[in-house]
Amino acid sequence: MIREKQPDFQKETIVQNIIALVRETLNGAEGGHDWNHIERVWKMALHIHEKEGQGDLLTIELAALLHDISDAKFNNGDEELGNRMAFNFLIQNDVDREQAEHIQTIIKYVSYKGGFPQDRINSIEFQIVQDADRLDAIGAIGIARAFNYGGFKNRPIYDPSISLQEYKDSKAYYQSNAPTINHFYEKLLKLKDLMNTETGMRIALERHNFMLQFLERFYDECGIRKGNSD
Repeated sequence: MIREKQPDFQKETIVQNIIALVRETLNGAEGGHDWNHIERVWKMALHIHEKEGQGDLLTIELAALLHDISDAKFNNGDEELGNRMAFNFLIQNDVDREQAEHIQTIIKYVSYKGGFPQDRINSIEFQIVQDADRLDAIGAIGIARAFNYGGFKNRPIYDPSISLQEYKDSKAYYQSNAPTINHFYEKLLKLKDLMNTETGMRIALERHNFMLQFLERFYDECGIRKGNSD
């Protein structure tokens, strides 16, 4: 694999080339899924890797950088396009085929996709990148991203007449037009208990509690008293 064949300066060149490709590809993307999101996930993945002391660093970096290269929410629900694009980028940049396939698999299964089981990969690299991506969906930045995407899709902020949904599959999840507040209960508040690493769990707990505080304040300002649970 590439970590056995390539010196450090060549690995850094690959990372920089992928960064340039991702930034170009995501130019003009929706604000919650743009280069800034990718950069935060990349840096968080590096942080988790450092704290956990496990995993191949290059695999983690490249998977984090490419994980949202083509999000299914923006390409008619195509869940394969992103990992295909990532694989092609990696091969074009001289990444070993075995490692490129590993990264492709990470990207294929990293997303929440409505919470449906994704147990086909369980590498530490996958766990770290998934935790980093999910951490960017919660806390203050997660709240900002949720409402930004809701506005992008012209969804209502809150509508108490629309009940929480149970989705039959990931396609139905991607096609949902539920209010943004519903999204907290349908996804964001569930992520704390889905973390893979100790580092991810610690960070997620703090961000989860911040979201609960936000929701309590939100309902107060709406003149609604609503109990929240963790």
